[in-house]
Amino acid sequence: MITIDNYLKSHYIHRSNWLRAAVLGANDGIISISSLAIGVSAASSTRDPILLATIAGLVAGALSMAAGEYVSVSSQTDTEKADIEREEHELKTMPNEELQILAQIYERRGLKKETAMQVAIELTEKDALGTHIRDELGINEISQANPIQAALASGLSFTVGGILPMLIVLFAPVKGMEYWLYGFTIFFLVILGITSAKTGGSSIKNAVIRITIWGTIAMLLSAFVGYIFGVKV
Repeated sequence: MITIDNYLKSHYIHRSNWLRAAVLGANDGIISISSLAIGVSAASSTRDPILLATIAGLVAGALSMAAGEYVSVSSQTDTEKADIEREEHELKTMPNEELQILAQIYERRGLKKETAMQVAIELTEKDALGTHIRDELGINEISQANPIQAALASGLSFTVGGILPMLIVLFAPVKGMEYWLYGFTIFFLVILGITSAKTGGSSIKNAVIRITIWGTIAMLLSAFVGYIFGVKV
């Protein structure tokens, strides 16, 4: 027998919060560290400056991604909490007005006026605050983000993504390293696009095209800057 809980688990939307942070972190790690290494390698004839810049970028980037994700998601949750507290106050001070608002929401979704009011009454009797949080504010278990989870997913995925181009810096020939970096980075981005698409149940083709185009633009611009300021070190 199929239950609603099992049915909902078969969908991919519940993965959206951590998947977004993980893909963003890995994508940023691959592209930013590759772009940094390409820019430095275009102006360097030795491996040490490239490796040093790569390691520094990896450490700083991972910490920055984790901190930025935590702060941004925390701001989102603070806003949600403030709205929930306000809604709780309004339910206590103006319950009839809130019931009318809820009925209008259901009416706009296609229910007849009488049916909308009956639904609003029944849901309010069961869980007034939860109903208003979900249907009036649009906040639910899926949309609510966890700051710690997002920060860890973003920071760790950036580190994993950034390590990949660092390995190229370690083992690829210094001469022409930017070409090695570009080739392998495109390969890494394709793998990331396929993995994220399969995890999220979306189009693999669209994910791969999107991620490789923007990655290529970032790396070409970085190489261009490196050549402009091509003081050999």
